[in-house]
Amino acid sequence: MAYQKVNYTDVEQVGDAMHFLREPLETDQVGVTVVRCKPGWIGRKHDHSENGHEEVYVLFEGRADVVVDDETVSMETGDAIRISADATRQIRNGETESAFVLVSAPESDSYDDIDLTGFIG
Repeated sequence: MAYQKVNYTDVEQVGDAMHFLREPLETDQVGVTVVRCKPGWIGRKHDHSENGHEEVYVLFEGRADVVVDDETVSMETGDAIRISADATRQIRNGETESAFVLVSAPESDSYDDIDLTGFIG
């Protein structure tokens, strides 16, 4: 099959917020996680220096802070932030529920040579 489809709500929640989609989607390089943060939720402070994965956090609902190397980045619906593999990161949710999509992949320069002409109007 040329595609895999999954609804994150059908994937068992890990901890009290995360739905890891890499296995159900059978991805080779890309990790995808949906994080539904309850009011006051604080994620684990971590980095990805061991596996070399950069991450992009896209906030699609609510407001929250992402702490990157001890710098607080305030985010609101629609904001996205890229975090390098060696930077520490932690989600700190505010007083209302928020939701993120986290995408991770190995850091690479391979996209530099992609011709996007056919994708841009």
